[in-house]
Amino acid sequence: MVLKDKVAIVTGAGSGYGEGIARRFATEGARVVLVDVDAVAAGRVADAINAGPDAMRAVPFAADVADDDAVQAAVQCALDRFGAVDIVVNNAGISHPTKSALKITDAEFDAVFAVNAKPVLLFARHAVPHMRARGQGGVFITVASTGAVRPRPGMVVYNGSKAAAVTMSKTLALELARDRIRVNTICPVAGETPMLDKYMKGDPDANREMLRATIPLGRLATPADVAGSALYFASDDGAFVTGVTMEVDGGRCV
Repeated sequence: MVLKDKVAIVTGAGSGYGEGIARRFATEGARVVLVDVDAVAAGRVADAINAGPDAMRAVPFAADVADDDAVQAAVQCALDRFGAVDIVVNNAGISHPTKSALKITDAEFDAVFAVNAKPVLLFARHAVPHMRARGQGGVFITVASTGAVRPRPGMVVYNGSKAAAVTMSKTLALELARDRIRVNTICPVAGETPMLDKYMKGDPDANREMLRATIPLGRLATPADVAGSALYFASDDGAFVTGVTMEVDGGRCV
């Protein structure tokens, strides 16, 4: 119960890493607003959390995290339902199909940066004033990618958007430190999430084997791996940690 009575907003909470983080936070005592563009997926995860011993700890909220009004509404939902915002996890992300940089379209560039980088700014814009007013600090966690620190070919815009999210998070860490608001980033390697098959061409099993071969610990990341790291950043165990980029990658970036 290391997050007892904390209120967290987790984006992309309808599946993958976001679902893992939301479930872990709830089991550790947090009340969670599950933000996802897919209302059905967010509702499914909320129902699963609320069906257990953590009843009424989760609220689904459908929103496009690239839209300022939607982000403001998500923050307001947390305030209306739970009275505060202590933690924001910017996890929602999209990619483009693996392809040459010369074949990336303007629409792909705009969409990927809008979802992967812009919400770091938008959630700060709307959540920080409430954190400051309460005077109890706060936590922002950005889920980026190893692509931000060890980019691979064929993913130029995705890698760039995640690198932008990392640098924005580090800058916010400096700007918000005087308010005791900490900002850290998690960079997972490719993981067992729905996004993997959606954007990688070819045979899924072959793709996974190819990726596993590049990871010293011999497997892909799981939602539980990322959730454990997020819990550290969100908890008092990480009270003196800000501006950090943690690679959760089984040694991939060494």
